[in-house]
Amino acid sequence: MSTTIAVAVLNWNGKSLLQTYLPGVIKDSAPHKVYVIDNDSSDESLAYLNENHPEITVIQTGENLGYAGGYNEGLKGIQEPISILLNSDVRTTPGWLNPILEHFENHPDCAALQPKIRWDRSPEQFEYAGASGGFMDRWAYPFCRGRVFGTLENDIGQYNTPKEVFWATGACLAVRTEVYKTLGGLDPMLFAHMEEIDLCWRMQRAGFEVWVQPESTVYHLGGATLSADNPKKTFLNFRNNLIIVMKNLPHFSALGVIFLRLLLDGLAGIQFLLAGKPRHTFAIIRAHFAFYGKFSSIQRSRARTAKYPFKRFSDLKGTYPESVVWQYYGKGNKRFSDFY
Repeated sequence: MSTTIAVAVLNWNGKSLLQTYLPGVIKDSAPHKVYVIDNDSSDESLAYLNENHPEITVIQTGENLGYAGGYNEGLKGIQEPISILLNSDVRTTPGWLNPILEHFENHPDCAALQPKIRWDRSPEQFEYAGASGGFMDRWAYPFCRGRVFGTLENDIGQYNTPKEVFWATGACLAVRTEVYKTLGGLDPMLFAHMEEIDLCWRMQRAGFEVWVQPESTVYHLGGATLSADNPKKTFLNFRNNLIIVMKNLPHFSALGVIFLRLLLDGLAGIQFLLAGKPRHTFAIIRAHFAFYGKFSSIQRSRARTAKYPFKRFSDLKGTYPESVVWQYYGKGNKRFSDFY
């Protein structure tokens, strides 16, 4: 195999995570090159890297640009044809890059790919962030093979087949570097959460494929930056979900989804309130107002990608034609296999 891979780990004040996970990443990724993109850390991350891992390349952004901006800046200096955007809290496994590289070589239209993601806290389970490939329902709610909303399945090999999906997780996102750069990379307007879904959506609009390759497995700790109980995470998820809908669907389809989401997100806010989590309810309200406040910026971002056709969900891979919310809460279906 002549193609080389750049494994790019984004870091912000994550010395303890680097100490725990980076040595394994370096060992398991050889002979491919490992980079650390540092988002202007103020802890001792850089000193640790300089002292313990002089063999890797450190790229400094100069400021905290978030997940999207950090990777966009970092990948400017990376020339390898395949780049893997790897969270700093991911435990890799021996040989994990081989199936990924083989898949890209055998599927020239594949622009993004993820391995199977299991949970480092409970290794027999799929991990929330990506499991075994990401999908989207008709109201733009994301879910995964192995994870639907808060329900995680045990991995017993039920989703071991490579498959085209709607989105690949940002926890371990392999991309064709040139395609990533041509499409403008991740959207800094999103800052954190769902940027990878937006990118994969744009890749599909541009005629590329997104896959999961579960012959490669990694373990993600999760929640290292923002835990699920943090209202800021709720705010970003709800706001960014609306933004990517408005950016990528045909205009009237997007408006229809957003109207329904106004109602469904309101129900989610009530559910948080009844669960004694009023800060999350307020986060959803703020998310909607923040979305409307960014409407002009969203339209400009939409216009920048207008050369790629705006496709309906039914024209995209990895979509589910019904409501996952209704299946999950109304009918009690909890597993991915209940939907497909």
